[in-house]
Amino acid sequence: MITPVFPCLWFDGKAKEAAELYCSVFKNSAITVETPLVMSFELNGRKIMGLNGGPMFTINPSISLFVTCDSVAEADRIWNSLIKGGSEYMPIDTYPWSERYGWLQDKFGMTWQISSSGKNDGGLSIVPSFLFTNSRFGQAKTAIDFYRLVFSDSSANILELYPEGDQNTGKVLYSEFSLNQSKLVAMDGPGDHAFTFNEAVSLVVECETQQEIDYYWEKLSEGGEESMCGWLKDRFGVWWQIVPKILAGMMADPEKAEKAVKTFSKMRKFEIDKLLLQ
Repeated sequence: MITPVFPCLWFDGKAKEAAELYCSVFKNSAITVETPLVMSFELNGRKIMGLNGGPMFTINPSISLFVTCDSVAEADRIWNSLIKGGSEYMPIDTYPWSERYGWLQDKFGMTWQISSSGKNDGGLSIVPSFLFTNSRFGQAKTAIDFYRLVFSDSSANILELYPEGDQNTGKVLYSEFSLNQSKLVAMDGPGDHAFTFNEAVSLVVECETQQEIDYYWEKLSEGGEESMCGWLKDRFGVWWQIVPKILAGMMADPEKAEKAVKTFSKMRKFEIDKLLLQ
């Protein structure tokens, strides 16, 4: 059984509105769970959670969603759909690495990198992308290696480093890797940036057993910071939620949700046996 890894996006009361927009833009997409607190949805088969968490945390470009579609026309369509009410970091244009690429922030604050593969084969991928900046600059490869040790079903697919002679020699220009068969992208971001990883975009590890919860909690929190309700920050500043798979069903049941929240709000690491007592 593969333990899923998927992103969670923190919204200030706009999770449903955001999920509806995203599902309208991407093919093979649908909302799968709707509660006042949590919206779960799939974009072309990629599971994403939206959380109505309030104004405490704000999404920034440190973790974006990297979209690769099959043509310039499709890249432009996606860009034009997501940019409305938002802003651009890099304009949609031709670049040395892509016939079509752009980086934007949508009206809900989520950031997207849109790229065309030029294959015209109907392909589409949506992948969380890490940008290691400021004090985290240069840590991308170390982080990838660490995550691949933690997640047994992992692989390194692409690793491109800045070339010899470049001021950023040895840093990660671009990489693709997988954790539990979930694809991810990571890059080192040179320059002075006014952002770094925070709780507004986290990665969820959905566990079947207490043994899995204990394992991921111990490994990912080592050198980092434990928080409440299954949240932790790893040694690189990335936030994770280590949660039991049964939680989604509880939260979708109005009779169980309130009791479940009262129970796990007192926990750091999730304890499945205590949840089942409710």
